[in-house]
Amino acid sequence: MNTTDHPLVAEYLDAVARETAELPAERRAELLADLREHIEVSGAGDDQRLREVLAELGEPRTVAASALAEEPQAGGAPEPRAPVLPERPTRARLTVGLLAVAGLLVLLNSFAGGVALIAGLALLWTSPYWDNRHKVIGTATAAGVPLLLLLAAVLLAATRLGPVELLVLMGVSVAVPAFGAITLLRALRR
Repeated sequence: MNTTDHPLVAEYLDAVARETAELPAERRAELLADLREHIEVSGAGDDQRLREVLAELGEPRTVAASALAEEPQAGGAPEPRAPVLPERPTRARLTVGLLAVAGLLVLLNSFAGGVALIAGLALLWTSPYWDNRHKVIGTATAAGVPLLLLLAAVLLAATRLGPVELLVLMGVSVAVPAFGAITLLRALRR
């Protein structure tokens, strides 16, 4: 059996191919050919040596990340990726903006605030730009204000809110989501 026909190699190369789906087809084929050649030249005869060679190459995700990181620097005009690049900041900014204003909107107009909150959370949780930790922070800071307002409305139903209490609620409605938005923006820049 040829070394590159081995099931371990096929599984490894398939994983790299999946992880590099964003690369142009020509660049992905070149990367996979280079990996096949390296494996073949290694002369790995048994499963143990083959595993060592694959480990030396690195995890498929790491190999793919390196290839993807090199792609924008490759020079020349990118293929169909060019229109996709502006969408990332636009979607991320839209997500952060919706989550940042949702609390204040809930205070001013509960329907508009609810729509902004739901749309922002849907964009946040379907977004590949943040990890789960940042998604939880974004959710807690955006949804915390409406929940706090609901709790305050229930507790203070019998009393009237004075100007000081209203200013405090508005301040919290702006500050807490702003903190979440800043956290998400910082995570996006990393």
